[in-house]
Amino acid sequence: MKNRILSVLIGSLLFTAPLWAGENLTLMLDWFPNVDHLPIYVARDLGYFAENQIEVDIISPSETSDALKLAASGNMDIAVSYQPQTIIAADQGLDIKAIAPLVVHPLTTLLFLDTKNIQTPADLSGKKIGYTVPGLMDVMLEAFAVINQIQDYTPVNVGFTILPALVSNQVDAVMGPFKTYETVGMAQHGYKAQFFELEKYGIPDYEELIFVCGPKALKEKSSAVHGFVMGVEKALRYTRAHPDKALALYLAALPQADKKIETQAFELTRPYFADSKGHDLVKWQAFADFALEYGLIKNKVIAKDLIHTW
Repeated sequence: MKNRILSVLIGSLLFTAPLWAGENLTLMLDWFPNVDHLPIYVARDLGYFAENQIEVDIISPSETSDALKLAASGNMDIAVSYQPQTIIAADQGLDIKAIAPLVVHPLTTLLFLDTKNIQTPADLSGKKIGYTVPGLMDVMLEAFAVINQIQDYTPVNVGFTILPALVSNQVDAVMGPFKTYETVGMAQHGYKAQFFELEKYGIPDYEELIFVCGPKALKEKSSAVHGFVMGVEKALRYTRAHPDKALALYLAALPQADKKIETQAFELTRPYFADSKGHDLVKWQAFADFALEYGLIKNKVIAKDLIHTW
């Protein structure tokens, strides 16, 4: 009798044991969830990650510079970061690899209110100029200022309090807002934004958003990280083919998001999503050389050494 009860208990435990035999990955975003990250949610909710035997925990950072540092140290498996920040971090000794592109052209702008009557970058000479991401946007601002003859300006770290900083005249412009996102939010609040697109004012073309990984995850979870990359690539293809369905999936995953802003931002962002595998080495090296020339980095960086190949 005891043996029969024991057999029933063992059978019950086997039946109810979790079937998940895959691997968990932690992914830290560069900012709070927004439509720039839409393909990640598409990959998760259409099962593209599960197809590759992985489950992805999506985490928002406390600070915008946290993600890359935590990935480099092995405290996060994967991070959403920026090509320029990755090059700067490599020059500073962080061991980090780019594993896949997400947004392949600059979205970053030097943004200001339409009422400021700013016609050229040089009109910002002697003004206060904010920046969003310390260690990235402040150094980008330095280079932009040199190229465009902005003299005697005062840099101010405004974080992501962009509109309040502009409206209160704390700053006259901000380096870092996206032309596809902040402009939409500002318009909804009744403010018209103007901006200078960096790539049209001397900053080389670059990949705005990328996925990066540290040596620990690449060594210990290589197959899972590769599965993540394949899942995102499939989600990007789905997003191009079915944009309305992809947006609906994203909005369902984040019901707290402002539907109007996210929908308008998505339409502006869609053309910039990656449409091919891998990174553009020529583009990466051109930006690395530019970074050295204008003092964003102190040492020559070889772009191919920063890119993981599968």
